Amino acid sequence: MNPTVRTLILWIAIFVVVIVLWNTFQAGRSNQQELIFTEFIEEVSDGRVAEVTIRGQQVTGTFREGGQYNKDQQFSTNVPPDYNSELIPALMESNVRINVEEPKENPLLQFLFGWAPLLLIIGLWVFFMRQMQTGGNKALSFGKSRAKLLSASGKKVTFADVAGIEEAKEELSEIVEFLREPQKFQKLGGKIPKGVLLMGPPGTGKTLLARAIAGEANVPFFSISGSDFVEMFVGVGASRVRDLFDQGKKNAPCLIFIDEIDAVGRHRGAGLGGGHDEREQTLNQLLVEMDGFESNEGVILIAATNRPDVLDPALLRPGRFDRRVVVDRPDINGRFGILKVHTREIPLHSDVELEVIARGTPGFAGADLANLVNEAALIAARRNKKKVGMDDFEYAKDKVLMGVERKTLMLTDDEKRVTAFHEAGHALVAAFSDNADPLHKVTIIPRGRALGVTMQLPEEDKHSYKKSYVETQIRVLMGGRVAEELTQDDITTGAGNDIERATDMAHKMICEWGMSELGPLSFGKKEEPVFLGRDYAQRSDYSEETAIRIDRQVEAIVNDAYEQARTILTEHRAVLDRIAEELLEVESLDGSEVYDVIKEMTGQDLKPQRPPRPEPDVRQVDEPPREIEPAGEPKPQPGIPVNPDPLPSTE
Repeated sequence: MNPTVRTLILWIAIFVVVIVLWNTFQAGRSNQQELIFTEFIEEVSDGRVAEVTIRGQQVTGTFREGGQYNKDQQFSTNVPPDYNSELIPALMESNVRINVEEPKENPLLQFLFGWAPLLLIIGLWVFFMRQMQTGGNKALSFGKSRAKLLSASGKKVTFADVAGIEEAKEELSEIVEFLREPQKFQKLGGKIPKGVLLMGPPGTGKTLLARAIAGEANVPFFSISGSDFVEMFVGVGASRVRDLFDQGKKNAPCLIFIDEIDAVGRHRGAGLGGGHDEREQTLNQLLVEMDGFESNEGVILIAATNRPDVLDPALLRPGRFDRRVVVDRPDINGRFGILKVHTREIPLHSDVELEVIARGTPGFAGADLANLVNEAALIAARRNKKKVGMDDFEYAKDKVLMGVERKTLMLTDDEKRVTAFHEAGHALVAAFSDNADPLHKVTIIPRGRALGVTMQLPEEDKHSYKKSYVETQIRVLMGGRVAEELTQDDITTGAGNDIERATDMAHKMICEWGMSELGPLSFGKKEEPVFLGRDYAQRSDYSEETAIRIDRQVEAIVNDAYEQARTILTEHRAVLDRIAEELLEVESLDGSEVYDVIKEMTGQDLKPQRPPRPEPDVRQVDEPPREIEPAGEPKPQPGIPVNPDPLPSTE
C-alpha cells in the first residue's frame, strides 16, 4: 500500500477514536440538569432535593417526587467559596442526605492534556517521514532519481512516426542496430557510443526522436528532465545522478534520456565569482558517470538541448557525447512529409494541396506544422464543415503567421486610410523590386499588435542571403513611410517598427556580414562574462573614428533604400492610390490580386511563376505515424519580411 494512503488511514482512525471517546464522555453527562446556584437554593428550601454529593465547589444530587423535575434526573451546580459554611445547615434543615467526596479530575482530560503535545509531535514526525519517502521503506530519500521508466504497455513510437528529419533518423538508426545486434559491431572491435546529443531549435522533434529510438530498440528507456536533478538540499543533484546510472546498470542495455540538459550542463565557473555551487557538483558527477573509472557498458545517454553553446566543453568531448546530431527545421520535402503525417486522421477536402501548404510555410518546424493543421481543423469545425478545406488551411496559416484578426478594434476613417496607403507602399515596392520575395497577402485588418500587415513568402528555402536581397528588404521596409509622405499631410508613428528593423539590418550588414565600404571586417566583439553564465554581451572593440564611419554607413544604406522606394512609388503613384482604395474597400488582398492590379494599370506582368511541386519523399509518406509531439514556439525565418505596423505610440 502506498505510504501516503497508510498515513491518511491512520489519521482517520485516530480521529474516529477521539470522536467516540468524546461522545461516550458526553453521554455520561447528558442526564444531568445544570442549575444555577439560586435555583439550587430554591429547590433545597422547597424540600425537593433528596440527596447531594459535594466535591469541592461542585454539588451534584437527585430530586424527590412531586417537583418539576424527574426524581431519577440528576442535577449539578457550582457553590460560591464563601457559602460553604452556610450550605450544610441549609441542607440538614431540609432533610437532605449529604455525601462529601474529594474533588477528582476527569482521567480522560488528564491524559489528553498531559500527553497531547507529545502525541502531536510524534504524529507530525511520522507524517513527515512518510511523506518524504518515495519507496523502498527508506526515510528522507531525497537522493533518489526521479527518472520515469517508459512503460512497454504504453503507445510505442518508432521511426515511422518521425518525418522531416531523415538525416537525424539515419544517424540514430545505427544505435538501434547496435542494441539489437551488438555482436555485429563487437567482432570488428567497435564500441557502442556512450552518449548522443540532439541539438536543434525548439519544436523540431528531439524528444520524439529519443522516444522513437526506445521504441525501435525495445529496451528499457528512462526519461528525466535536467531541472529534476537540482534541489534546495546540498548534494541531492549528484546523488540523483548516481542513482540514475545505478538503475541504468541494473537494466542494461538501456537508454537514459535527459531533456534540456543545459539546466545542469552549463559551463562550469558560470556562478557569481566562480564558486563551487550545487549545479557544478551535479555536472561533475554526470561527467564521472559518463566516462570515469567505472564502466557503464550497455547504458547509452541521450540528451536534448536547444542551447549547445552554453554546455561545458568536458561534457561535449568524445567518450562522453560521442555523437552530436543536429535536428534542424525541415526543408520543403520535410514539411510535405510532416503534413502528410499530421493530416492522416483528418478528413481533407479534395481541394487541399499539401505541397502548396508546404511551400508556403518556410521556416516552420514540426510543432509549428502540427499547430497549423490543428488550427485548420478547429476552424473547419467552427464553420460546421465535415471536411477541412484549403481555405481553412489558408486562414490558419494567416492566423499563425500574422496573428488573430482584431475585428473589434475600431479605427477611425483617417487611421484606416493612413494604414491602407502604408501597406500599399510596402506591397508596391516589393512588387517592383527584382530580389524581393513574392507577395502573399496585404491586409489592413488589425492583427495582434499591428494595424496592418504585408506578408511575403519566399519561393524556396533560403539558408544564406545575398547583399542585394538584404538591401531589397530594407527598401521594402522604407516603402510604408514613403507612401505616407507622398499621400498624407503628416507622417505617423506607424513606421516605427519598420525603421527599427531597417536600421538593425543595415547595422548587421556593416558590423557582422562585411557588406559595406568598410570592408570584410567584424565590429563589436562578443564576450562571455563569467558571472552572467556565458550569456552573450557585446563590447566596443573599435575606435571612436570607426564608430562614426559605421554610423555614416548605416545612414547611407538606409537613406539609399529610402530614395529607391520613393522613386518607385512616385513613378507608380496611380497604382499606389488604386491598391490603397481597394484595401479600404475589401480590407484584404491576396498577392495575386495586387499583381493583377499592377498588370492592368502598367501592362507589366510581375506575378512570379509558380515553381514545380516537390517530389514526395517515399520514406516519410509510406508509413504515417501514430503520434506527433508538438513542442516549442515558431521562430520566423530571418529572410521573411513580415511588416506589422505597431499601434500608434503614446509617447
